[in-house]
Amino acid sequence: MTASESPRLPRVRASALLGRGWLNTGGADLTLADLRGKVVILDFWTFCCINCLHVLDELRELEDQFREELVIVGVHSPKFSHEADPAALAAAVERYGVAHPVLDDADMTTWTAYTARAWPTLVVIDPEGYVVAQVAGEGHAPALGALIGELVTEHEARGTLHRGEGPYVPPEPPSTALRFPAKAIELPNQNLLVADAGHHSLAELAPDGETLVRRIGSGQRGAADGGPTEASFNEPNALCLVPPELDLGYDVVVADTVNHLLRGVRLADGAVQTLAGTGRPYRVGAPDNSDADVPGPLGHNLSSPWDIAWVPRIGAFLVAMAGTHTLWVLDVERGDLRHLGGTMNEGLVDGELAQAWFAQPSGLAVAADGQVWLADAETSALRLVQLTGRHDGQVSTAVGQGLFEFGHRDGTAGQSGADPLLQHPLGVCVLEDGSIAVADTYNGAVRRYDILTQEVTTIARDLAEPSGLVLAGEHLIVVESAAHRLTRVPLGQAVAHDGGAHRSHRPVTEVGAQVDLRVLFTPAPGTKLDERYGPATQVTVSATPPSLLAWGHGEDTDLSRELHLTEGEGVLHVSARAAACDADPAVEFPACHLAQQDWGIPVRVLSGGVGELELPLFG
Repeated sequence: MTASESPRLPRVRASALLGRGWLNTGGADLTLADLRGKVVILDFWTFCCINCLHVLDELRELEDQFREELVIVGVHSPKFSHEADPAALAAAVERYGVAHPVLDDADMTTWTAYTARAWPTLVVIDPEGYVVAQVAGEGHAPALGALIGELVTEHEARGTLHRGEGPYVPPEPPSTALRFPAKAIELPNQNLLVADAGHHSLAELAPDGETLVRRIGSGQRGAADGGPTEASFNEPNALCLVPPELDLGYDVVVADTVNHLLRGVRLADGAVQTLAGTGRPYRVGAPDNSDADVPGPLGHNLSSPWDIAWVPRIGAFLVAMAGTHTLWVLDVERGDLRHLGGTMNEGLVDGELAQAWFAQPSGLAVAADGQVWLADAETSALRLVQLTGRHDGQVSTAVGQGLFEFGHRDGTAGQSGADPLLQHPLGVCVLEDGSIAVADTYNGAVRRYDILTQEVTTIARDLAEPSGLVLAGEHLIVVESAAHRLTRVPLGQAVAHDGGAHRSHRPVTEVGAQVDLRVLFTPAPGTKLDERYGPATQVTVSATPPSLLAWGHGEDTDLSRELHLTEGEGVLHVSARAAACDADPAVEFPACHLAQQDWGIPVRVLSGGVGELELPLFG
């Protein structure tokens, strides 16, 4: 297929949209017949997934560009059990500013009907109700925009395009002082500074955790620097005090997550300045992740920084870069920002820091001995980063088993045969006795890990998505994100609970012992594969357990591969990326785009199972 051709599938009638109910429709149920005449994008997402949140932001631009021709329908197909709670879904739709109808696909009925295999997956349906494209992963907005433009032109000429308002009905605006606060810190004056993500600002509260002292940020999504009323943020998630011995001109570093920036705040007057990031997201494998014309940290692309910690051992700030499953270092005195650990593959692999795999690292805490405890959200894990120098270290896992195992179970790690389990933790805190408190977000609990006995207990429960912790004497101040408040929890004895173990339940694909794997990618209209900096494509394959994959693992540039599997069940992990740029030779500086996606595909090896597995990166 040439670059001028559209990446369309053969016309297939779209399946019905079936689920538990609808959000953002004013109480009405929608059918595809109601949307006839519009270009429709089905966005299969789950609110734990950082790539899905990136796609939500990409889709905002398409919604604005094709306001009268395009309807986006979010199909929420949950990974974690907490995400199947309708109240939790409603909160997430509000938290992330989803401005289109959302189908609650709690039982993954529509997911199965469209053979989705990864979060996020996007399906394009034409105005006559036929599927014309399916794409997995993020970074596809330019290609989707070109395809939508073609469909609009084509169906306008045929008289099958209907312009006008879509079915979105906005919810009532909230009125609480905090809205989905993410994390908090205690200031030198004992006030509390809160990353008020839902209000796109910072809120300074009195020591009671309720009285608003001031707000820093306009409250509108944006990335402007300036004074406290002119500056703007976009879902800030974390804060870190600057050590008093550093004279930097600012006192707090902010992880401005959706802006892909790190910001500095001067407490004396609330002035905000940008410290690191271009505002563009980092794309794994892209050639343009830094701007040669902008020196230092301001010239680097970042990807959803979620937490920050000052680490005396390295004399720098450690950044949990959730969007690329990595750890970065910001050394402000040297004017340096660099990637420190994680391969950018998503998963749970211990060992040397540079080769370790993380999965949305979202919480950091530095212990008295200088080591760093990390809440690794998507693997429901508590992990330890032992830094042995400015550039290296070791990673180990205290609690956690992988991307698909989670639960609320206390116990002692490695001794009882029933290891303790967490569910998508976002925060971590070191207690005075050296034990570790974990904001076990999707379990609505605070857990305690004893580093000497390796025992995990529950010290608080029935909380609303706790995402941050602040040690305050005999109490923990818990950021109850979904309750829009700070709550004090006593550090007393463990409390009982009745949780257990769970796995993500997705349809299992029955495969044969030999499988032809194909990643489908076609450049968008007007683009071609970008091979100026080397091969334009890359595919990496592995498996859990590793013994499942007898042959075919590793990294290659070919989009097709033969896999040999052993008997049993497990998960195939496939990571793919492809780069495409403008094909017009008259364009001196062509715009280039990187498509990327990670798949975790549950499989069962059986005689007579399928021998082909196709994964659409775009096609």
